Amino acid sequence: MTRLPFATTDVFTTEPYAGNPLAIVEEADGLSTAQMQTIAREFNLSETIFVQTPDDPAHTAKVRIFFPTAESPFAGHPTIGCAIHIARGRNSGSDWDDEITLEEAAGLVPVSVWCRNGVITAEFTAPQLPMPMGGDTSPALIGAALGLSAGQIGYGAHQPRVWKAGPDFLFVPLKGPHALAAAKPTQPAWADLSRNTNESVFLYTPAGDGTFRTRMFAPDHGVPEDPATGSASAIFAAQLMAGGDLAEGENTFTLVQGVEMGRPSQIGLAVMVDDGRISAIRIAGRAVPIMSGQVTPPTG
Repeated sequence: MTRLPFATTDVFTTEPYAGNPLAIVEEADGLSTAQMQTIAREFNLSETIFVQTPDDPAHTAKVRIFFPTAESPFAGHPTIGCAIHIARGRNSGSDWDDEITLEEAAGLVPVSVWCRNGVITAEFTAPQLPMPMGGDTSPALIGAALGLSAGQIGYGAHQPRVWKAGPDFLFVPLKGPHALAAAKPTQPAWADLSRNTNESVFLYTPAGDGTFRTRMFAPDHGVPEDPATGSASAIFAAQLMAGGDLAEGENTFTLVQGVEMGRPSQIGLAVMVDDGRISAIRIAGRAVPIMSGQVTPPTG
């Protein structure tokens, strides 16, 4: 049985064993969906990305992304980590620029990758713009599901909302860092929230100077807590627009996630606004290689 090369990398960080770990399985054309899901469950990271030959030879690669329990149409930290992994493999020296185009289920994702003084950064443009979704976003339900009071949910014009752009998330603004640190999925209210609103919950609170502290819980997808969520960070642009935090032109923010897990991550968010509407969303970050090896595909 042919073994496939794999690598792991920590994404949205410059420090090993921080950020969000990612498994990258290469030469994955011969794998079935069931085999990919089994391998992702074996790695048991928040996401595993499988690299295949692109449908269009003008593109860099076709990729499929899996949680331990299901496939995702798009995700940020696999996109950043995979693009840096590919670019690192085909460039040398301490200063270079590269353009990567990934075919993802949610659409084409262009990624700019550059290296300056040996430090590699990648930035992608989100393949979809956020759309609103329904669901019960009452502070009483959300607070109970997070072990918080209803009074800790929301601030100013920021109120809980559900948005979708490929994956979908419930975005929950919190009144200060103490509420953010105290939050945790709490049964049985969490089951009610998942059933009536959303299974993935992104929490945030402002930290000043264009920085937000964030957390993300998705235990129903096999992710009790995520150290960095690039897809949610991109969709967060819609929450910022609804909260009145975006001006015409380019708006830039820094999202700090994973602190409570001991895996701090830093995500760069840029939102372009034209005529009062979001026209483009970009996510930037770095990644650190950790290990490499070979994986034996499961039978069947």
